[in-house]
Formats: sequence, C-alpha cells, structure tokens
Amino acid sequence: MTENSNILQIEELVIHFDTFEGVAQVLDGVSLDLARGQTLGVVGETGCGKSITSKAVLGLLPVPPARMVSGRIMFDGEDLLTKSGKEIEDIRGTRIAMIFQDPMTYLNPVFSIEKQMVDVIVRHGKTKREPVSRKEAREKAVELLEAVQIPGAAKRIREYPHEFSGGMRQRVLIAMALSGQPELLIADEPTTALDVTIQAQILSLLASIQKEFRMGLILITHDLGVVARTADRVAVMYCGQIVESGNVEDVFNDPLHPYTRGLMDCIPVPGTRSGQPLGSIPGIVPTPIGDLWGCAFRNRCSMARAGCDDKNLALTEISPGRACRCVMVGAKTDFSNREP
Repeated sequence: MTENSNILQIEELVIHFDTFEGVAQVLDGVSLDLARGQTLGVVGETGCGKSITSKAVLGLLPVPPARMVSGRIMFDGEDLLTKSGKEIEDIRGTRIAMIFQDPMTYLNPVFSIEKQMVDVIVRHGKTKREPVSRKEAREKAVELLEAVQIPGAAKRIREYPHEFSGGMRQRVLIAMALSGQPELLIADEPTTALDVTIQAQILSLLASIQKEFRMGLILITHDLGVVARTADRVAVMYCGQIVESGNVEDVFNDPLHPYTRGLMDCIPVPGTRSGQPLGSIPGIVPTPIGDLWGCAFRNRCSMARAGCDDKNLALTEISPGRACRCVMVGAKTDFSNREP
C-alpha cells in the first residue's frame, strides 16, 4: 500500500436487523473512504446509522439479529468481512481502535484504571507476538496517561473510574485506544455530556494525537460545529444512507442536500435575540422497517417534489470527492423558498 492510499474503504454496505416487527434496513448502500492521516466527520441525527457503521468495521454487531447482506469493508486492502472472528479480534484494539461515547459504561467500576489498562496492553502484546510483562505494561500505561494530559498519572493510575471526572475518564479511554498504536481510530461522540471547555480540550487532544501518529480518524457526532473545527471531509447520514459527502469547506459553504441545510440551520448563531425561534427540522427519522425507496427525507422536506420517491435515486458524484443523493442535483439547489 502506498503512503497516500486509503486506509479504509466501505463499499455499498447493506446491513439488516431481523426483528419481531420485520426486517430493519439499518444500512442501505453505505460507501465511505478514509485516507491515511485524514479526519472524516460522520454526522446525522440519532438513529441514522452512524454508530452501526463504526461497529460493523470493528465486527461488534450482534449476529443475530444483525445480518450482513452485501458490500465490503476494505481495511488496508483487505476485506474485513471475509476474516474469521479470531482474525478480527487480532485487528480490533491494535490496528483499529474505538473511543466510545460513555466512558463509565466501558470502564469497569470494580477494577482500578491500572488493572484495566495493563490487561489491555498485555493482550496487545500477545496479539502482536511481542510479549509484554505487567511491569512494562504499567510503565507504558503511565506514559499513555501522561500523553493524554492526566496530571499525576503515576499516582492516579491506581484509582478507580468513579474517582475521575467525566473528561478524565474520556482521556483514559483515549489512552487505552492508543495503547495498540492503531492505524485507524474511531471516536463515537467523544464529547457527549462534557461541558464546552472540556469538549474543546478533548477535540484538541484528538487532533494533536492524530497528527502525531498519522492515524486515520473517524469522528462520529451530531455536532456540525465539531466537524467544522476538526475534520477534513464530512459524510452526512440519514436513515442508513449517505445523503451528502465532500470536503468540509465545500459542504459548509454550499450544502446541496436539504437535510444538510436543515442540520446547519439548527446550529445556534451568536447574536440570536431573545424570543427568536431556533432552527429545527420537523418530524423524526422514519423507521427502517419495511420497504424503503427514494429519498428517505422527503416526508420532512419542505422542498419535496416529483421524483423524490424514485426507486433508482442514488448518491451521485457532483465533482471529484463531492456527492449528493437528491433529485435537485444537476441544477443549482435553491434554498430561498425553504420554510423557516
């Protein structure tokens, strides 16, 4: 593989969940790519398939009810969907790592930070066939905690998760994710429930680490402001589909899909007067159960028109690296008549 090649390429991924109510089409032809050293922001409302996509990459979906229908997940030139469970376990945590959004859920409250980090580092050593003693693993764990800016790491490593603040627990998860020296890091809502100051610190930390280690970084979030500050490219997801993708600057300066524009209109603007209505998107994300076709956003879109229910509506490339799934692609999208 060359220096500038894609570290990850998801091709037309289709995933169904078999439920008592019917088949849920949770991912419908998702395609994404990520170059080495690049940051990709994946945005959309809750229930649009962002976390499902990331867990599919890591092989963390429950089977059943999850069912891989079609598509490929190419990591460094190899299809992860063709690998055995043991092979995926050896990749997970070492070459591909993930930071989850709720650190208290993923840190065991009955074990110290030291035990949890040392166990992970020793496991990585066995995976790479480079045995690490527990003493060496502890030293590395302290170095990692210092790298994520936890003061007094040599002392605090003996403490338990409940003795850390939310921001510090998130830093511990980042340190654990980095322990295997991954080539790809997936951060799923890493700043959820953190105050604004801590959010900025965590995002700055991720950016500096990504630059230092030249990792591919996928940042999953519902906050477009976070994407604007940290990402190189952005993919907008809705109802299990990519509806728009491109360079951050292009998408933010000229959003093509009405859903992207709706998300941007929901961003609070400095100077908003008291009593002035805030932006919102009417309705909710539709259920993925049953037959889906055309634009899934059409029932919430104030610009819906004939053709939005076209069964052949697909993600269309507008220019190199820029794509959109909308019937208005081809003519300049005019949002001037969009309802407030």
